Amino acid sequence: MYTLRRLGPEDREEIKNVFVSVFTKEPWCDDWSDREQLDLYIRDLTGQGYSLTYGLYDDADELIGISLGYIKHWYSGTEYIINELCIRTDRQGAGAGTFFIREIEKAIRAIGLKQIFLLTDSNVPAYEFYRKNGFVESKTNVAFSKSV
Repeated sequence: MYTLRRLGPEDREEIKNVFVSVFTKEPWCDDWSDREQLDLYIRDLTGQGYSLTYGLYDDADELIGISLGYIKHWYSGTEYIINELCIRTDRQGAGAGTFFIREIEKAIRAIGLKQIFLLTDSNVPAYEFYRKNGFVESKTNVAFSKSV
């Protein structure tokens, strides 16, 4: 049905294709038309020594999901910080995302990681997806930003 694979910088083009196909559409509508900025972003997420990137492939060996993040050593144990996670829009709603999360959990547990941490907006479908899959909303963490 599906296969989880660890990805690296050599998979950047395939990763970018999935990333753009999801995040330039509703509900995100991100403008990734600056291909150089996109390339730098994906390089940042996949090309560091602590990067941890997974791909979900279907039976036809086509990449349909990506998880881009990094390993963080923390006092309570080593974590997988997910910066971006998505399933191709045309493949959502059929269980691929839940399968992907479960396989990521198994893979990170096997390398000694203790927790997954991620941020999402509360007004997008991903919010309910994460809750449905056992993620607990932190009541004490707050995201801040400031334009300079």
